[in-house]
Parts: sequence; structure tokens; C-alpha cells
Amino acid sequence: MKDIRLVLPSLGCIIAFALITVTGCNDKSASSDAPRTEAQAPPKMKMTTDIPPEITTPNSIETPIGTLKLFDGFPDDATTQKVYDNLDFQRGVQAFLNAMPGAALTAFRPALRALGGVDGNVIIFEDLMDSKALWLTANTTVVYYMSWLDTKKDGPIVVETPPNTLGVVDDHWFHYVCDFGNAGPDKGKGGKFLFLPPDYKGDVPKGYVVLRPATYGLWLAGRGFLVNGDPKPAVAAIEKNLRIYPLAQAAHPAVTKFSNVSGVPHNTVHANNFHFYEEVNEIVQEEPAEALDPETLGLLASIGIEKGKPFAPDARMKKILTEAVAVGNVTARALSMRPRLKEAYYYPGSAWFATMPDGSYQFLLQPGVRNLDTRVLFHYFYTGITPAMVVKMVGIGSQYATATTDSQGHALDGSKTYKLRLPPNVPMKDFWSFTLYDNQTRSMLQTDQRFPSVNSTTKGIVTNPDGSTDVWFGPALPQGVNPANWAQTVPGKGWNVIFRLYGPLEPWFDKTWKPGEFELVK
Repeated sequence: MKDIRLVLPSLGCIIAFALITVTGCNDKSASSDAPRTEAQAPPKMKMTTDIPPEITTPNSIETPIGTLKLFDGFPDDATTQKVYDNLDFQRGVQAFLNAMPGAALTAFRPALRALGGVDGNVIIFEDLMDSKALWLTANTTVVYYMSWLDTKKDGPIVVETPPNTLGVVDDHWFHYVCDFGNAGPDKGKGGKFLFLPPDYKGDVPKGYVVLRPATYGLWLAGRGFLVNGDPKPAVAAIEKNLRIYPLAQAAHPAVTKFSNVSGVPHNTVHANNFHFYEEVNEIVQEEPAEALDPETLGLLASIGIEKGKPFAPDARMKKILTEAVAVGNVTARALSMRPRLKEAYYYPGSAWFATMPDGSYQFLLQPGVRNLDTRVLFHYFYTGITPAMVVKMVGIGSQYATATTDSQGHALDGSKTYKLRLPPNVPMKDFWSFTLYDNQTRSMLQTDQRFPSVNSTTKGIVTNPDGSTDVWFGPALPQGVNPANWAQTVPGKGWNVIFRLYGPLEPWFDKTWKPGEFELVK
């Protein structure tokens, strides 16, 4: 990877509101655009009144973006350019943070098109997903399958869903549309879903679960479950029952084709450079304006991304956006890896934090109030929006906890060895798992192990006499440690981990049971 070094307009230019040092309105250092004599205090006129100082602006202001100069409230040429550059920079950063959900879905499409996950066909990981696939925090213990639906091209689309699966459909801006399978209206038995285009005005037939998403493009993703560690039963059920076809072909639907992509290298992660804005522009051009709020569309338009117009920034704007996306990217990394919200952490003094700390798939602090930080935390690291991820369902579905640091608050280092103990009676009906991820890609850590994980279903895993389980993480198998209890790391690379419980039980929800911390082994 190339070492990219960017020189930003200033160290503090992303600060929306800054503590400033000001000088008086009669400051002699202030200047106007044209040559003029030294500024003088205006005379007192017949209508002169006392002016509250808080509504005036000094002639010279020291700020994080430099000295701003004005003549009696009127900014000079250099100051005007400086604040416009800063404004465009700020909006570029905010566009990265706020439009990230859409870019995340757009980034899936090149791989889906190349591998056979479009036009009513499906990609599936028949032999599970391994670390050659760059997917945000996927795991190694389920059978993933996915397809892209396009109602602009195909009109209304029918999806016949398989039984005993967890599936979701999200729109192109990553807004929730529906669940199917165990958490859906078909209650895990399989059903018929009909997805209508946003502008559809035709007849709606009976016999379907009918959805009218706000976008034409739709992301369909699902997970099948292993039977005694074997993916074959899930694969067989999915490929037998999942069908995707236009409603117009319902009488004689085409055969849905499945492409096994296990072990096939491909990328589904959005860009962290200027190309990010080009990914967002694709959505803006393709989807109805009504699919997103006017405020966010206005933010995008302010940096040149506007429906019906080419996105062609000049050299100045491209430089600013290149710098903005760099700052936005690191901001997202801080929010995702080092959350500053105390409420995000499961336990006091613990490294374990929640993927949706607000307990809301819409990232709401309270009705009508969005938590912008937790939305970034989720979308930068994770994939798939559904209420099922936050609803308390004892013994059903799954729960997640993420850790990026050890017990002392230091970043997890692939050059070092750590030990973690799971107390007895892990609160799960089905199984637990640890999966390791690369801090750079937020995808599975690529090591000598095909699956960078340790699971309760792993053959040969050893528990202690008291029922606890020790799990080891490090670049080499520690002496005397059972190989099934060890996940390999990579020297020189940072990593993070997600602990998953499938079929979580009450002690997880009431926090009377908690996983151990990552203890450095010296």
C-alpha cells in the first residue's frame, strides 16, 4: 500500500465551532481589498444607538484556519477565499460521514455483477466465506447468499424465500425495507415477496408480501445455518427454494442460477479516497430524489453531486475533496474503533462495545433525533440494516460485541499474544464465535488459517475443568495450547474482533454473564 501524505488546509479546519481570539473593531491591522487610510471609528449620528457587541464582527479574528480580516464586517478577498475553501472542506467531510451508507451498498455491485449476483441470480458461499473475500465484518459460521434487485430495469420483482434463514432487504441508501426468514413475516417457513418500483402505478396481485421501497436498486442478503458443522443442508435448502424473477414472468419464471464464490477473491468495501464521491454520485443519478432527505441531498449538491448534472469538480475542488475524504475516513475510524460514547460499552472498564449502541436500527437517540456518531460507527464497520439486530429475542437470532483494545486500553497488535477466558455457562442456545478482522479493511484477517476464528463448534476445542474456555490470539501457537483454541494474527498488523452469540440467552441481556478481556501474554 502506498504511503499517502496529505497537506490539509489547516490542522483545525474541520472544527465547526472554534474558540477564537479577537481584537477590537478599530484594530489597525485590518485591511480592505482596496488601498485605504487607517480605519476610524464612525462618528455618532442622530440615530446612533448602543449596538450589542455580540452582533458585530471584529476587523481581525484569529481562528484555527488562520487570521480572518474584514473591514467593518465585510471580509476581504483572501478571507473570503479562505472561508469558502474551509466550507467546501467541511461539507466534503460531512458528505463522507453522512452518505457512507449509500456508498457501502454501491460498493457491493461491481462484485455482484462480476460474480453472478444480478438479474435474478445469486452468489452463495457454499463452502463458507473465508478471508479472501473483502466484506465488512462477515463471519465464517454461516452460509451467506446475496443478490442485487433492479426494479427500474425489471419492473416489479418476485422473491420466493427459503425456509430457516435470516434474510434482509435494504434499499440503495441502506434503509431497511423488510426481513424475510426467521425474523420475517414468513416466520422462517419461506414466502413470496413482491417488490414494486417507487413509481409503480399498476395492479398489485394478491398472494404476496408487498413492499414499495423508496429506491429502484435493492440489496438482498441472507444467512443459512450449519447443521452439526455442515453447510450442505443449508446450501441445498437455499438453492432449492430461493427464486428471483420479474412479476411479468411469474407464469414461466426463469431459473435462478447460483454461483459458488467461496474462496474467490473480491472486494465489496467502499472507497476511502476521492472515488468515494463517485460511488455516491452513482446513487444520486440512479435513484429518485425522494429516496433521501433534502438536507443530505443539499449537502451533496454543495460539493457538486446533484441529480441530472455531471460530477466534474475542478482542480481546486478535487484537491479539497481529496483532503476532506482523508479526514472523514480517519474520523470514521476513530468513531468505529474508539467510541467516545460511554453508553456504547457493555460493561464499565471493558473493551467490549455494541454495534448499535442506541438500540435503534435507525440510530435514534430519541424519537426524531439521529445519533450521527453511532450511524458512522455501524456503517463503517458493519453491513445490513434490520430491526432484528437490536430486538431482544431470547434464544433466537444473534448478538454481537466488538473489541479493538486489550485490557489496558492498548490497540490489539498482531505481533503480540493475548489470552481471553470465557466464563462457564456461555449464554447461548446454539453456539458462540470469535472472528478476527483487519483494522485496514474491516474484513476478515488474512493469515495462514483459512478461517480466522475460534468457535464453540470447532472440532477439538478444549474447555477447562470448571467449564470455562481459554482462547488465544497471537502470531504463533503458544507452547502447550490446543490448536483449536487459537486464532492466528499477523505481525505488523492491527486487528479487532467480534464475539457473537447465536441463540443468546437471558444472562447476556441482563449482563450477569460477560466475556473476559484480552490479556497480554508476556
